[in-house]
Amino acid sequence: MNPAMRRFLLPAFLLLLAVAPKLLPPFYITLINYIGLYALVALGLVLLTGVGGLTSFGQAAFVGIGAYATAYLTTTPAAELAPWLAFFGQSPWLTLIFGLTATGLLAITLGSLTLRLSGHYLPLGTMAWGLSLYYLFGTVSFLGRQTGLGGIPNIEFFGIVLDDGPSMYYLIWAFLLAGIFTAQNLLDSREGRAIRALKGGIVMAEAMGVNTSRARMIIFVIAALQAATSGWLYAHLQHFVSPTPFGLHLGIEYLFMAVVGGAGYVWGALVGAGIITILKHWLQEFLPKLLGQSGNFDNIVFGIMMIVVLLRAREGIFPLLRKIGSRNSTQTIKPFNPEAEPLPKRDMPPQGDTLLEVKHVTKRFGGLVANNDLSFTVKAGEVMALIGPNGAGKSTMFNCISGVNPPTEGEVVFRGKVISGMESRDIAKLGMSRTFQHVRLLPTMTVLENVAIGAHLRGHRGVIPAAWRLDRKEESRLLAEAARQIERVGLKEHMFDAAGSLALGKQRIVEIARALTADPSLLLLDEPAAGLRFKEKQALAELLRKLRAEGMGILLVEHDMDFVMGLADRCTVMEFGELLAEGLPEEIQTNPKVLEAYLGGADE
Repeated sequence: MNPAMRRFLLPAFLLLLAVAPKLLPPFYITLINYIGLYALVALGLVLLTGVGGLTSFGQAAFVGIGAYATAYLTTTPAAELAPWLAFFGQSPWLTLIFGLTATGLLAITLGSLTLRLSGHYLPLGTMAWGLSLYYLFGTVSFLGRQTGLGGIPNIEFFGIVLDDGPSMYYLIWAFLLAGIFTAQNLLDSREGRAIRALKGGIVMAEAMGVNTSRARMIIFVIAALQAATSGWLYAHLQHFVSPTPFGLHLGIEYLFMAVVGGAGYVWGALVGAGIITILKHWLQEFLPKLLGQSGNFDNIVFGIMMIVVLLRAREGIFPLLRKIGSRNSTQTIKPFNPEAEPLPKRDMPPQGDTLLEVKHVTKRFGGLVANNDLSFTVKAGEVMALIGPNGAGKSTMFNCISGVNPPTEGEVVFRGKVISGMESRDIAKLGMSRTFQHVRLLPTMTVLENVAIGAHLRGHRGVIPAAWRLDRKEESRLLAEAARQIERVGLKEHMFDAAGSLALGKQRIVEIARALTADPSLLLLDEPAAGLRFKEKQALAELLRKLRAEGMGILLVEHDMDFVMGLADRCTVMEFGELLAEGLPEEIQTNPKVLEAYLGGADE
């Protein structure tokens, strides 16, 4: 689909939404209203599951919180409520504030417990509290038990009474479009990159300074608030609530909507909600006529069709729709000012000052000793090479230094501060940045966006400014810095390419650019030359020499001995987790122990 057509589609869609109540019968307006309500919940799951990688089956319970909050407060006589609750019961708009506040507090409480889980335990945890809240709705007497609560009043908007489906239509879709707008803005920001980095791995995100626990909580709470808003709208559309619409089966259906529509795409929530809502309606209407009897045949056929969709379009339907009219999927080019004011830079330590001290570090994994009593230093303005055979414990040492796995014994000192036991993100704040032995990029994001993750700690605007595009000046500065580092490492022509489309060697260079965007004083490079051609290695060596001349310290793990010996100022050789030798490159090349254990040994 060409850009001109894409620019035309949104105004056309909004125009169709605006005139639909004038053209369609009430039944179809009701169907569209439900699509809007369901899409609002699925939108939260796009952020939570599709972008953040956190699977939740409990979103229907949050819908129930929003619905029951307004139902209870607006139908209970003021005399029976506590004075502060009676205040909220005066207007449905006040009950929305109360419902969102209650949902937010509940989401923070549940999230602080549930989000500690990983793997299959996380979705099981969401099922547990989803079922608990569902049964709570049907058990508590003041919520009407299984009978439910009726007589929910109409919403009034500037004197207009919204008393039926057509009148509620515009309010429902205004909330949905506002949700889509804010979600898109959030993802297109510093905070959004932090959220998207969750799928790239917690270790990578934390090393770039992202507080992953906070990022996970943010999307968990946002998804809960969007679900509660849907519940509030549902209650005033139906004027009645009971536990049935807030059970686990609806939680599963909401997740289906997000996945089928395209869990990684904001507009996928609307596509998925529309497809599944219309499909279920058609099946319920068509199958009894075809089979001559009623039953749950629609659920059977629906389940089979969902399996087919998931097999044939694993990324969802929306990505397929985007490709209509175009054989090649192009990346969206993020607008930014390349001449934006540069970000402040940290002061580099004087040449020769000790940046890093590793003092008698031992790292044990149960009975396995990966590093044993290792000590070395890295100075400002030097390249220090940490070399040794595969399995020598070099990457483990990197993890000890950068906070991924703190040492069992000994200590690590960075710029005079003991960092042993500190979190990776806190160490990153001090001016240490790193790459990884196994490349950790977000393959569907552009090179520019991947590199900009490295600048996370150099920005400060939070979620609310990002959601309402109040962070554009800072965002432009962050992207401009990322662009400068991309150009610096020689990948300017790939700036707007998807990172996953690059060759492995160039992906490693992208990681170096990302690390440089953090403005470090110490750079940890884990096999940066692996996969590079000869000329690319020469360019990388020249870049590292420039960084060294600027006063940056570089700790290098590398297997290419020609690359190391032509670049390093000093070398430390490891074998079986222990120090084998250290000294100048020419000394290491002639050391008998090193020649026997490594340089003259098996091909690396």
